[in-house]
Amino acid sequence: MIGFRLALLLLLVPIAIALNVFGFVVYKAMNPPKTQSEQHGYRGTGMVLLQEPKAKAAALAENTIPGSVPYAGDEGEKAGTVYENVKVLGDVNVGEFTRLMVSMTKWVAADQGCAACHNTANFADDSLYTKVVARRMLQMVQHINSDWTKHVGETGVTCFTCHRGKLVPPHVWFSDPGPAQAGGSAQMPAGKNHPSTAAGGSALPFDPFTPFLEQEGEIRVASKTALQTGNPQSIKQAQWTYALMMNFSKSLGVNCNFCHNTRSFYSWSDSPPQRVTAWHGIRMVRELNGNYLNPLRDKLPANRLGPAAGDAPKVYCATCHNGVNKPLLGVNMVKDFPELKTKPPQHSDAR
Repeated sequence: MIGFRLALLLLLVPIAIALNVFGFVVYKAMNPPKTQSEQHGYRGTGMVLLQEPKAKAAALAENTIPGSVPYAGDEGEKAGTVYENVKVLGDVNVGEFTRLMVSMTKWVAADQGCAACHNTANFADDSLYTKVVARRMLQMVQHINSDWTKHVGETGVTCFTCHRGKLVPPHVWFSDPGPAQAGGSAQMPAGKNHPSTAAGGSALPFDPFTPFLEQEGEIRVASKTALQTGNPQSIKQAQWTYALMMNFSKSLGVNCNFCHNTRSFYSWSDSPPQRVTAWHGIRMVRELNGNYLNPLRDKLPANRLGPAAGDAPKVYCATCHNGVNKPLLGVNMVKDFPELKTKPPQHSDAR
């Protein structure tokens, strides 16, 4: 009797699961998510941006800016003559220097306060790794705002653009070698066939960032001809690119046609101007990862390094954009902080 009940239970459980899954699929099919469409190309070309109202509202809520302390002006003694060990902002007057420090606390360490980066018994002390990193990040912000205007324009960035009040930005990435796998002919090529959060849960390569946003991998794979003539890129390389493009789409909350023309994805002359902006953004991210973030690896404690490769946290599109096509919805915070638009000191001791 017990055996019969057990057999019946084993039979009914998968049936119940199957019915639940079927019901969920039917419910989703009968109640598709509501979307809003915004046409930004010729009719009939598919140049339409689709957005879910709930997702749009959530993105708007996550991209509000904090209040700003009024500008303190450019008069008065310089911070470098009043305080010790000021290597980046020494030419900023004391009032504005203090205002920026207060703002940075709100932008980066809303919960921890000044002690997140400073030894409060001796503010000149460099023993905390967070202070060394913050100094380098200040230089990075100045570099972006002064040398990468082809991507950030006059809007620029501040610490808050990425950090959103947190000591570590909510969106960073680490190199991902993936799960252990068999060797030889049984090996899974190109990191595929595993659910990839980077590529929207698909089985596309799960780490498209290392080859494209740290190394200088070739992103463009679309051929101008039906055959391979003149286009040496392989299908595997195309899959890496598609994984990266899916992440771009999610990071900016847009469709592919935000940067590409559906009539001809490869054509630059037919593409919207956003494609050129994105081209510069890709190169900016590579340069930031290579020159500013990777070199900080030796300054960071083990708990701040990547769990698999032990690398430093790096940036990608989501770090700044956070789900919208213009970070912080295009609000210009930099105009209130002119010291963040100057070129950073080039001498090595500023690090």
